[in-house]
Amino acid sequence: MTRILVTGATGSVGRRLVPRLVRWAGAGAEGGSVRVLVRDEERARGLGEVETVVGDLCEQADRARALDGVEVVLNVAAALRGVADEQAWAVNRDAAVALGREAAKAGVARFVHTSTNLVYGRGLGRPAVERDRLAPHEAWGVYAQSKARAEEGLREIGDELPLVVVRLAFVYGEGDPHLAQSLHWAGNWPAHQRLAVVHHADVAQVLWRAVVTPGIEDRTYNVSDDAPLTAWDLHELNGLRHPGGSEQVEFDPWEGQVSTAAARRDLGWRPLYPSAWAAAQAGAL
Repeated sequence: MTRILVTGATGSVGRRLVPRLVRWAGAGAEGGSVRVLVRDEERARGLGEVETVVGDLCEQADRARALDGVEVVLNVAAALRGVADEQAWAVNRDAAVALGREAAKAGVARFVHTSTNLVYGRGLGRPAVERDRLAPHEAWGVYAQSKARAEEGLREIGDELPLVVVRLAFVYGEGDPHLAQSLHWAGNWPAHQRLAVVHHADVAQVLWRAVVTPGIEDRTYNVSDDAPLTAWDLHELNGLRHPGGSEQVEFDPWEGQVSTAAARRDLGWRPLYPSAWAAAQAGAL
């Protein structure tokens, strides 16, 4: 029986991921189980048949209890927009790297870490690939910077940590308000500026594949759907009209755009929703 520890289980990604993991981990011949580390046990209700450890990812004693007896760690925890910079660094970098060190000492078989496509810099002139250097632009704030530094810290642990990194595009779908919230910062983008996105269902399936696919230790995977959304699309999907008038504004057309060839090749991953328009037609927004 493989026991999977999930951090961030009650967050936007985690609460949509964990019920799927419970089904998938229990569907194989050998069975399986999912353990979650949560600060609030009440919020863990509805995740399915999980083992709950109540504690804080930033506390060493709580991490130790959560790691006891697990074979795989799936670190989905993240402090996103709207939190103090200190909290973002504490969760996204410090706690993630500490968990990685402790997981290595505990002898886990795999440590899957979720990151972001915003760790890449500007000016590539093409979609980013996994070997590109990490150079998050300051415009994306402490979230991107802390995620980049977390990746570096985890890699410094070395061969003792069987690490797999999954870099996600902007995640949406299944009642997540992210698409509406995107207009807080993309509302003034020129109509043709693009945002790489990926549906929660596709995040779940790629993370599951990152957990179970053999022989992928020390690899990194970009994840995005097939059709980035323009600022025009973002307005349309939110029932609004783009204000127009900013078509000549300069921007990097490749910023945030990534190649997903590695995930397709190594993991056999294909997006169930190749575009947000497909998700909208399926009633999956």
